[in-house]
Amino acid sequence: MGDFIGERYRQILLASWQHFSLVGQCLILATVIAVVLAVLVYRSKALAGVANGISAIGLTIPSFALIGLLIVPVGFGVTPAVIVVTFFAALPILRNAIVGLNNIEPSLVESARGIGMTRLGTLLKVEIPMAWPVILTGIRISAQMVMGVAAIAAYSLGPGLGGMIFSGLSRLGGANSLESVVVGVVGVVILALILDLILIGIGRLTTPRGIRV
Repeated sequence: MGDFIGERYRQILLASWQHFSLVGQCLILATVIAVVLAVLVYRSKALAGVANGISAIGLTIPSFALIGLLIVPVGFGVTPAVIVVTFFAALPILRNAIVGLNNIEPSLVESARGIGMTRLGTLLKVEIPMAWPVILTGIRISAQMVMGVAAIAAYSLGPGLGGMIFSGLSRLGGANSLESVVVGVVGVVILALILDLILIGIGRLTTPRGIRV
């Protein structure tokens, strides 16, 4: 194992960075999409129910199957990987965003409107900041989930450590096949832990002090 890592450490570092970058960028995109959708539907029980239903159904779709379906219309490479990772990342964030926005006391919103804040101002300065801890919990859940999904996305020749895992599995029993799988799997776990620590730090920096207390 030591020889395998020593001979390929540059390749491993590059694959790790590609994996982390794919998940990080898709997580940001998914957060924007999910929060915008939550803002549009959370005031309507019917629309919020539909959004939560889609989120629940979406999580039951096998990521491997979805990647296979996307290969036909969009081909191999980064595109199907980005679509699949963003799709799965948005689902828990959407549900948590709806829950967080719905749990805000109506009296606080009314007070904000009473002092002259606009609807948009109330949303940006009161509702979203108060719902942020719940939204961030959804982001952390998504981050851990899609770190594995990004590895599966290597089936469509997407970037990241999944390539090492699939390469090792396809040569199982051959030279360095087990080492390739172990390095890929352990690398994904380490990246997941690093990303979670980063999100915890972001949460402490972005959560209003009053809410933290």
